[in-house]
Amino acid sequence: MTTRLLLLADTHLPRRARALPEQVWAEAECADVVVHAGDWVDVSLLDELEARARRLVGVHGNNDHGALRERLPEVARAEIDGVRLGVVHETGASRGREERCAAAYGDLDVLVFGHSHIPWDTTTATGLRLLNPGSPTDRRRQPYSTYMTALADGGALREVTLHRLPPRT
Repeated sequence: MTTRLLLLADTHLPRRARALPEQVWAEAECADVVVHAGDWVDVSLLDELEARARRLVGVHGNNDHGALRERLPEVARAEIDGVRLGVVHETGASRGREERCAAAYGDLDVLVFGHSHIPWDTTTATGLRLLNPGSPTDRRRQPYSTYMTALADGGALREVTLHRLPPRT
């Protein structure tokens, strides 16, 4: 069985945008699992994703408070079609990230994280894949707002794709 994943982080709704782009909602409705690596900001997005997604794996970020912290963990773990997936908001500075994450999350195959709004895709020396989908709503100093999709299939993560969103008008 192949499982389609949508990877999101740092949506910051409604502070950075009023809503998720329609392209992201379309991906959410096609995905088997939506993964959100924190900084939702408003609980209404969590409610809407829970209602519209088949399955949601999410964590709270440093900008999430109240009901978001009550309902979401700091670290989430899930096995998805044989892939041991972890989600966390912050991993610290980019320098030394691979070593820190390999030590802290050595039992995982993939760690999805956020916080920086900077897309990231590397694999540690121990084989842990680190993915940051960027932000679909707050590109900061990046040229595009972004998100990722991937397929989990028989214990492997395949077809990891970084999607660039058109500029908002």
